[in-house]
Order: sequence, then C-alpha cells, then structure tokens
Amino acid sequence: MRERVSILLPLRNEAHRLRACVESVLAQQGLDDLEIVILDDGSTDGTSALVREVTRDDPRVRIIDGPDEHPPDGWLGKPWACHRLGQAATGHVLVFVDADVVLDPSAVATAVRLLRESGVALISPYPRQIADTWLERLTQPMVTWSWIATLPMALSRTTHPLWSAAIGQFLVIDADAYRASGGHSSVASFVVEDVEVLRALKRNGFRGGPINGCHLATCRMYEGTAEVVAGYEKSLWSVFGSNAKAISMATVMVAIYAAPPAIALTTRDPVARRWGLVGYASGVLGRAAVAAVTRERLAPDALTMPASATAFAALTVRSMARHRRGSLSWKGRPVSTSQA
Repeated sequence: MRERVSILLPLRNEAHRLRACVESVLAQQGLDDLEIVILDDGSTDGTSALVREVTRDDPRVRIIDGPDEHPPDGWLGKPWACHRLGQAATGHVLVFVDADVVLDPSAVATAVRLLRESGVALISPYPRQIADTWLERLTQPMVTWSWIATLPMALSRTTHPLWSAAIGQFLVIDADAYRASGGHSSVASFVVEDVEVLRALKRNGFRGGPINGCHLATCRMYEGTAEVVAGYEKSLWSVFGSNAKAISMATVMVAIYAAPPAIALTTRDPVARRWGLVGYASGVLGRAAVAAVTRERLAPDALTMPASATAFAALTVRSMARHRRGSLSWKGRPVSTSQA
C-alpha cells in the first residue's frame, strides 16, 4: 500500500488497556507511507506517559497532548477528539481506531485495499467482540448481530442515510470525502458519531458501510457489568433518533425474541407451545449463524438470545430515563442533551 495512510487514536484515561492497542498499531505491515497520530484528550491516569513509553520515539508517531477541559459548546468529547485528529492528519486515508481494539498486523493495509477496490468512501470493519463476564456475553455479540441480521445489505450500499451502520472502533475513510462532508464537525453533538459520519457522507453523495472485520481486529468494548451498563446508558437513547422509536424497537425485540419461549414455557395450548418453540429456535439459529461468521462464542451463548434481547430492551429504557433526567456522563464529562 503506497499511498499515505494516517492511523488516528483518540485516548482519554485508557492507561489500563492502551498498550496492546498501540503495540498492534506500531506492528502494522504493508504500508509504505504511514503516520500515526495519537491524541491524549486530557487524561489524568498517566495515558500520555504510557503512550510515550510504548511508542519509544517512533518517527512515524506524533502525539498531541490535549487539555483536561470540557469540549467547546456544541461538541461532545469523542467527536471533538476525532475532529482534532482529522485536522492533524496528512494521509489520503484516515483510519480511526479506539483504544480497546487490537489489530491484526495486516488489518489496516487490508482495510485500505478493500476501501479502494470497492470504490466507496468509508468502510467500517466490525472487530470480533470479546466478552468474558455474564452481561458482556449477553450484550456484546449483539453489536455485530444488529447489522448482519437486520440491515439489508443491498440498501446499505446506497447513498440513503437511513440504511447506515458503522462502528467507531475501526473506521476507514477517504480523507477527501471526509473533509468534503464536514468530517466530525458535522456530527459534533452526536453520541453515536460513527454512524452519523457515514450518514453525512451519504448525504453528500458518497457511499460506504460495514464489513465483517473479525479476521482483522478484536475488541473488548466494556469490561465487567458496571462498564456495560454505563457504556450503553450513555448511547442507546440516541441510537434510534427519538424516544418513541427506541421504545418501539425495544418492544419489537422482546416480542420477537423473548415472548415466544416465554409462551412455550407457560402455555397449556400445544399449538401455541409449538409456535413458541419455533420462534425461539429461529432466534437461536439466527444468533448462531452470525456467531459462526464472526468467530464469536457460539455455544451455549446463542441459546440466550431471549435474555440478550431483554437485556438490550432494559438498557434502552434505562438509557432513556437517565437521558430525560440529564444525568448521563462518560469519562468524567456530561453527555449533551442537544439531540433530544
């Protein structure tokens, strides 16, 4: 890969997990002209010192130290950090990577090649989601399942913003298209800024979408029950665009995936029981099929699809309630309510 590529890492209080990520970035192969720009966004846990220890004056690396202060009015922390990285980057392709991601040595070169061969402006390789604790195992497989099982891929490849899925863990974007669409300045107030960047591109006539990146990267998005709850609380209220849509989606998920096995277990009607078992089996098979192609844990986790749907519905309701109270925060900063 001969064109200039910029790998961009926004970091805030990531000292407990950044080493593996940064080392995997430094180990990228097949890139003749690579720059790595790392933004320490006002960390107070020694992130900056650890980054310098790991990178060891690598000439490809540039480190930007940001102040520990609130973003400008109208901005949330993650879009503001990514905006500054985008401004500093000089590559023809921008590759945003989160601190909880570990890349395969060929990940970036492979992703850039796929971007150029497909002729789109953005691809988002979804990493294989690592889940260890019980709530992680219920929720994290749903991250990839949510688009593989529900997004019509033919529509996702169009320029219609509605049919969009992307994940900020690993975003690969043509730099010219990114800037022509406003970059992260066009999504300054969005919690789910990754999907909104893709929608901004599509509104400007560009195309892009998700791909299965399980062979390119892994990610342990949240570690433990407390992080899972806090992480989804801060974002689920904004995913669906309105409270009505969020409630509708939570209701549909419970009705499709949790109600059939509940009916099968409680009804005395043999016909209803059979249909309940068919509904449960279809949900499990769908979950298992996605797990098979994403290399995630298949058994016995696929059997818990009703619990996964219920957990996501409960987290969505909890997120909406806290959003209405204005009590959401993430990494020491309030989550704006400007999208409500």
